[in-house]
This record gives sequence, structure tokens and C-alpha cells, in this order.
Amino acid sequence: SPSRLQQDRAQRDDQGAKGRRMALVDTLILLTGLLLLLGIASSKLSARLGLPVLVLFLVLGMLAGEEGIGGIAFDNYGLAHGIGTLALAIILFDGGLGTPVTAVRAVWRPALLLASVGVLGTALVTGLAAAWILRLSLLEGLLLGSIVGSTDAAAVFSILRHGGITLSKRLAATLEVESASNDPMAIFLTIGCIELLTGRMALGPGLLGLFVSQMLLGVLVGLAMGYFAVRVVNRINLDAAGLYPVLVTAFGLLTFGLASWMGGSGFLAVYLAGIVIGNRRLVFQRGIRLFHDASAWLAQIVMFVVLGLLSFPSRLIAVGVQGLLIGVVLILVARPVVVALTLPWFRFNRRELLFLS
Repeated sequence: SPSRLQQDRAQRDDQGAKGRRMALVDTLILLTGLLLLLGIASSKLSARLGLPVLVLFLVLGMLAGEEGIGGIAFDNYGLAHGIGTLALAIILFDGGLGTPVTAVRAVWRPALLLASVGVLGTALVTGLAAAWILRLSLLEGLLLGSIVGSTDAAAVFSILRHGGITLSKRLAATLEVESASNDPMAIFLTIGCIELLTGRMALGPGLLGLFVSQMLLGVLVGLAMGYFAVRVVNRINLDAAGLYPVLVTAFGLLTFGLASWMGGSGFLAVYLAGIVIGNRRLVFQRGIRLFHDASAWLAQIVMFVVLGLLSFPSRLIAVGVQGLLIGVVLILVARPVVVALTLPWFRFNRRELLFLS
């Protein structure tokens, strides 16, 4: 009967759709495994070429993208933002686990000065240059400067801890603590510029309140959750030792989410929680550290490959000259000026100031 034929056709179509979805999932798993293998292989290549490994992860993503040899079409910026946020939270948490509290005590003043006033100064100088080079309004230029004004925690941790370089503990700790704590200022400046550009907020107490809440709530939630996590991990009796690293990860993600939900900086909170947890005796401590070191590497590979997938070489070429000019100002003018104005009071010698710049 016609109704029976229609039912059979609908059933075949449904089975075909399920088959295509399964084939898509299988393909995604295959591509993910392949990209991870290539990412790990590129880490070996980076040591021979002298390039930061994260640059090669980025290039790998571009090669796998729509305009590369992989031909993967990906332009989901919302998904990329989610992946990047999760990855950076994991990287900062691992960075906190590996940061001795003695190092933080020794460098917290210069590091926090760079993470606040330094980011502000870098954003101002770079923003003025961007406004002139790109012929933007001053506020639009400052928005661009705010976005690129902070150093990248993933890159700093990767180079200092896995790049095979040896620095004084004070110098390395200053760079690590600054990089992990500068996100609140960068986020504050970026959101502030967007609010001013869209007319939803004016200069005044509203912007100041945003900054204070980001910093204060991030610190309070991070420290509180760190101490709470230590008590729980050491008192709970889990049957499987492999669950302890997962439990610590859960507390790290909970810290980030809780701080963000309350209006604070999740990035600052998760880094501080990592410092608290990493400087206390824990059950299965070595396994926890190894697990999170591996998680941080995986997060770096995924984050920079995804950023590479979002990069279209044809579009980059069109703005390459202007982008490089802004980069030159950022690297050779803005940051050296900021370091020269803020850090001479902390007894860094000229070579250390130049390296910090």
C-alpha cells in the first residue's frame, strides 16, 4: 500500500542519516587522532628548528584548514572560544600546580605591576599605533591594543618550562606570575572598550567596579577553593588511585566556573587554586602532577590547532603589512617602554630588563 511504501522509505532515509552521522563521528575521531600525532611530532621538530612549539601547532592547524592541504572547513567562532577558554583554564591550573609559593612571594610586586600597569601601558601605546596605521578611531585602536596587550600564558609556560632554557629563578618566576595574572586587566580593558564603543557604559565607577570585581573575586574564590580542594583530596578515600587526578581537575574547573559565575576572573582564580594545591602535600601527588602536565600539553595542542583552523592565509596576506607593523610596535616599542618605566625599581639589571621586554 502507499502508506507502507512511505513508511519503508522514511525508515531507509532515517537509517541513511544515522549512517552518515556515524561516518562523520568516525571521521572526526580519525582526524583528531591524526592532528594530535602530528602535533606531538612537531614538538620534536621545533627543538631542531629553534621555533616555539606552539607556532608549529598553529601552522599545523592552518595546513589542516579549509585553505590548506587538509581542507577542513571550520569557522565556528563560538566553539573555538569555548575550546580556547577550557584549554587556557587547564594550562593555567597546571602552571599554578608547578609554581612554588616561595617564588610568588619573591616576585609578586614586579609581576603584578607588569600584569596591571604594564598591560595598560602596552595597550595604550599599541592602540595609538593601531589607530594611526589602520586609520581607526582612537577607541577602536585601544580595543585592538587591549586585545594584544597581555602576554600569552600558554606560550610563556611552554617556552620557560619545556624550551630547554635556563634562567634565574627570580626572572623566570616574574615572567610566569605576570603571564598567569594579566588576564583580568586585559579582559577589563577589552570589555571596557567594547562597552564604550557600543554606548552601553560610560567612563566612571562602572568600569572601575568591573575591574575590582574581576580581581577581588578571582583571588578570593581561587584561594578558598584551593584550600577546600586540598582538604577533600587528602580526606576522601577513593578505591581507584587514578581518580585522584580527575578529582583535582574537577576542582580546578569548578574554581574557574564559580569565579566566572560570580563576576570574577576565572583565569586568575584557577591559577591561584593551582598554586595552593601544588604547594600542599597530597595523596598520589606524583600521579596528579604527571596527569596535569599531560593535560596541559593536550590543551596547548588542541587550542593552537583550533586557532590555526580559524586562520585563512588569504585573509592574513591582505592585512599582513599592517599587522606586522602593529606587531613591531608591540614588541619593540610598547613593551620595552613599559618595562623601562616600571621595573628599574626592583633591582633587575640591564640584561634582565631587556629579556623581560
